[in-house]
Amino acid sequence: QVQLVESGGGLVQAGGSLRLSCAASGRTFSSYAMGWFRQAPGKEREFVAAIRWIGTSSYYADSVKGQFTISRDNARNTVYLQMNSLKPADTAVYYCAAGRTNYYTLASEYEYWGQGTQVTVSL
Repeated sequence: QVQLVESGGGLVQAGGSLRLSCAASGRTFSSYAMGWFRQAPGKEREFVAAIRWIGTSSYYADSVKGQFTISRDNARNTVYLQMNSLKPADTAVYYCAAGRTNYYTLASEYEYWGQGTQVTVSL
């Protein structure tokens, strides 16, 4: 089993920042892609960013590129999502996911999911 636990969500004013964390446990993640997705009410889950435990590459949705930054701390088995210049359109439940995939943008490719953390951006 793989367990993923998100934290760091909350209420923030437009223009502010939040840093989300995803703590992974249960098995090795050395070959896994780690992704962040978000889902707003009435909307489908959408890709935000992805990174691997090995290597230096990262990938971002066009909507957040330059605004969000994904990073990792291998020693702590933790992936982060730094979210800057937040706007109300960023309001959603943010999910961490893990999977053996090269198709980082597809939610269906990920095997393991956290419970999500709510991010609410006020005007």
